[in-house]
Amino acid sequence: MDDSPLQVLTLPTAPYPDQRPGSSGLRRKVFVFQSKRNYLHNFIQSIFSSIDLRDRQGSTMVVGGDGRYFNRTAIGVIVQMAAANGVGRLVIGHHGIMSTPAVSCVIRKYKAIGGIVLTASHNPGGPDGDFGIKFNTSNGGPAQETVTNKIFQLSRTIEEFAICPELSVDLATLGKQMFDLENKFKPFTVEIVDSVESYANMVRNIFDFAALKEMLSGENHIKIRLDAMHGALGPYVKRILCEELGCPANSAMNCVPLEDFGGQYPDPNLTHAADLMDTMRGGQYDFGAAFDGDGDRNMILGKHGFFVNPSDSVAVIAANIFSIPYFQHSGVRGYARSMPTSTALDRVAKATKIELYETPTGWKFFGNLMDAGRLSLCGEESFGTGSDHIREKDGLWAVLAWLSILATRRQSVEDIMKEHWQKFGRNFYTRYDYEEVDLDAACEMMEDLEMFIVDKSFAGQRFAVGEKVYQVERADNFEYSDPVDGTISRNQGLRIIFCDGSRIIYRLSGTGSTRATVRIYIDGYETDPDKVFQDPQAMLASLVTIALKISQLHNRTGRSGPSVIT
Repeated sequence: MDDSPLQVLTLPTAPYPDQRPGSSGLRRKVFVFQSKRNYLHNFIQSIFSSIDLRDRQGSTMVVGGDGRYFNRTAIGVIVQMAAANGVGRLVIGHHGIMSTPAVSCVIRKYKAIGGIVLTASHNPGGPDGDFGIKFNTSNGGPAQETVTNKIFQLSRTIEEFAICPELSVDLATLGKQMFDLENKFKPFTVEIVDSVESYANMVRNIFDFAALKEMLSGENHIKIRLDAMHGALGPYVKRILCEELGCPANSAMNCVPLEDFGGQYPDPNLTHAADLMDTMRGGQYDFGAAFDGDGDRNMILGKHGFFVNPSDSVAVIAANIFSIPYFQHSGVRGYARSMPTSTALDRVAKATKIELYETPTGWKFFGNLMDAGRLSLCGEESFGTGSDHIREKDGLWAVLAWLSILATRRQSVEDIMKEHWQKFGRNFYTRYDYEEVDLDAACEMMEDLEMFIVDKSFAGQRFAVGEKVYQVERADNFEYSDPVDGTISRNQGLRIIFCDGSRIIYRLSGTGSTRATVRIYIDGYETDPDKVFQDPQAMLASLVTIALKISQLHNRTGRSGPSVIT
């Protein structure tokens, strides 16, 4: 401990109007945090100020990031401001890196009052890339809207922030570092932890590691290939899959976290994980998976690059849930999916008579249900899957869940998927993203579209494309009433639901100051055994045509096609 107490300063600042946290926190280009005076300090102070001083004083908080550019700089500021704001102890990942699922795990393990996650998820990194700050509360999950609204209001009126500018920590050395401050608070402690070990301890108690090790490194072991995409999950993959479960070292690729993710988008989809897909197509690997920058998303592949749609992935885990020892012991309380996710999970829930919740996009809605003991397994179409073991989606957990199913059933990914479709029917599913659309044009289109589809005369209308005819059963702007606390979330996306169970959904997301992303989700349900193995884009072509015709999207936005098809 230093002999001379460190000085705590209160410095003046001026507010910024654009610090409203979204469902994934505050995300901006790196240069915004670097070039705007006190931009980072203002938001961090607003987080601390949102916590009552009596709760904050002497408390424990967790800090970790996905290792992207500006991560270390931000941690340095957070440490200085946490000390000055009365936090008693910070638990930080080694080298400042901690996957988002591990942050949730560590918050719960240390009974912390919350945590700050430094990530822009699957967005690009580096000096020209994105940076993000997210606040997780004491349950380990993303802050509820009441909290993020409070942070935003504080950021709009902030006049000063507290900081201990001389305090600096060594992120490379595991263990405790203690500091004396010139204020009324007790000594301030920073603990640098091996978050991989905390996370590994947790998953050892969820899965049958002996059975997994036998399948992955025994006499007739299967071959797997995992791509960490130079994100935070690399060290977790190496430690758990290679060192503990015995996979050969070449089973893991891109496992060194890099500030720019090797110049790639750390996004686990068919576009950005193309190298993994190419490797899998060769047929030498039985199972493949990719993860995003902060480790909460996953993509599952079978032999020869067989792609498992994320909406199907959560449904298959649900249908085989007792392959995982955790659920054998805890039972299954409920399933949930975000509204745009396909209804594949609904089929399993109905067949097994388990409650199904349909929520808005955002993991915090799942967290509320989990905290109330109503939910065990959930997923989102955007490559997120998880359970009530933590309060975040969890990419590595999803992979271990799939490997547990393979170990139990002794079948290939493709055979498991095909049997699932034959039993439950298939939800053919795709998402069209129109990125960087003019914001005014997008908003106007969505407003006109809503007026059109919620009109009473819209229900019952028929739309024909070739021989296919779809009749509208109902249409609405999705509204969610939380069964736990009664809060109502409105305007969560426009839904058109057809009589055969097929759906078209429109959402406006990722809105910036002048540009927006329009997303169209197409969910077509098919029970004919002869048709469940068809190509998804071919099977959904009629619904896509109807979706574009109803919205007039191409005319309204000046686009000729989507930026990305998932």
